[in-house]
Amino acid sequence: MTQTTQPTALVTGASRGLGLALARALLARGWLVVVDARRTDRLAVDLPGAIVVTGDVTDPIHREALAAAVDALGRLDLLVNNASDLGPSPLPHLAGYPLDALRSVYETNVIAPLALLQLLLPQLRATSGAVLDISSDAAVEAYEGWGGYGSSKAALDHVSAVLAVEEPAIRVYAVDPGDMRTAMHQAAFPGEDICDRPEPESVVPALLRLIAERPAGGRRRAADLRAVAP
Repeated sequence: MTQTTQPTALVTGASRGLGLALARALLARGWLVVVDARRTDRLAVDLPGAIVVTGDVTDPIHREALAAAVDALGRLDLLVNNASDLGPSPLPHLAGYPLDALRSVYETNVIAPLALLQLLLPQLRATSGAVLDISSDAAVEAYEGWGGYGSSKAALDHVSAVLAVEEPAIRVYAVDPGDMRTAMHQAAFPGEDICDRPEPESVVPALLRLIAERPAGGRRRAADLRAVAP
């Protein structure tokens, strides 16, 4: 195996939305990018040059395949845990939340990101790399109907915060991108017009700034990063 000298990223859930926009921006800046999604029919067209691995992050075999793709490149500088599960739509109140669906939300939004990080920690430590765990304002605000998704993102926030303390050789961030015009956001508001929300591409500059400047780990809001950008 020949280790690449190019910066290398793994972005999960990259078939659309923020994952697709960030992966595209990294490729344009000369990064090697491994991407995954459950449906990857268009990714070869949408992300030319990316290494595409089809599968579900909750599947241990798929996570091993992602780790193998990274191993083949010889390094990892950035892990973006972007794949998420909103849960049932319309969003149910917690009093009637289907518990099997809640387990699925936690499996995707909390367990899978940690499991993937555990596999990739040696590569991230070797490059003093960074981890972006994509969170939500629902992790810290009590919105009606958002108890399942929001509590899973709150758990992810805390996992990220503890990892930032336990793994001083790398940077770990829980990143709240803010409202975006995505399929997931539309599913949260079925039948509503969400065209007033910004496109995911508008968030990418804040994420790139975070990756480049590497402040102390912890929870970050994309809006704050944009607000203080030069």
